[in-house]
Amino acid sequence: MKKAVPVILLLAALLASMGLKLGNDSLPRKRVPGSSIIYIPSGSYLKPATFGFPSLAADIIYLWAIQYYGNPEIQNKFAYFTHIFSIISELDPSYVDPYEVGALIAMYDGNDMALAYKVLDMGAAKNPDMWLFPFEAGQYALMRKDFDTAKSYFQKTMDIPGAPEITKRLYASAAFKTMDYQTAWETWKSVYETATDEQIKKIASNHLYQVKAAVDIAALKNAVFEFRARTGRNPEDLEALVREGLIRAVPRDFDDKDYTYDPQSGALNTSVSPWKR
Repeated sequence: MKKAVPVILLLAALLASMGLKLGNDSLPRKRVPGSSIIYIPSGSYLKPATFGFPSLAADIIYLWAIQYYGNPEIQNKFAYFTHIFSIISELDPSYVDPYEVGALIAMYDGNDMALAYKVLDMGAAKNPDMWLFPFEAGQYALMRKDFDTAKSYFQKTMDIPGAPEITKRLYASAAFKTMDYQTAWETWKSVYETATDEQIKKIASNHLYQVKAAVDIAALKNAVFEFRARTGRNPEDLEALVREGLIRAVPRDFDDKDYTYDPQSGALNTSVSPWKR
């Protein structure tokens, strides 16, 4: 019974805090009990009223937030999104679920990736030794094909001890998508040289093939374009580019094989798909 008293006092304090300025709440929010929590200045302001149970208070507000954002009748509810989840974060900085679920709500219900990243960044700032938050942000960025953002988040993840090994591969893939071929090559090379699993080693080899081919073919296409601009025709073969002084030598693929070239169309390609080597 003695333990129940602080909890009862905590609930009462929370309800009192949530009731602040209730009369100024918009009509749709009045249908959601406790909606006036949006007027609490911060979690640090609320913390003294938790009677030493800030984690419990964070849990109560988190459960309320799920109900609040699950109510389709509330308009403009995302205007207070960051504030609500920052209150939870300040009450219990290491409480992982609100950051993860908050980001999901922002992304899927709010269709606001910037807001989703903001919640995960909040988790990362409060828990700098946890790789989970930048890793999930990177995955969300990949889903949206925002490869620059994905690359940035995976790089942050890699700097945190204990980050999963797959992070380096995701980072390398994102770098390739942003046409940062130097970073992609160096990272995949590192994966290839350090891999103990033959399957991962093969994956890295395929990506190295892909990166080299992308660089070589881009250079060859530029040379073919310049040759055509000079002569008015495509070169009869790739060696003609050397004879014209446009390249020093015809590059070969990662397996030391020739690239394919069609003198009629000027099309260049690999002799095999990187994934079927």
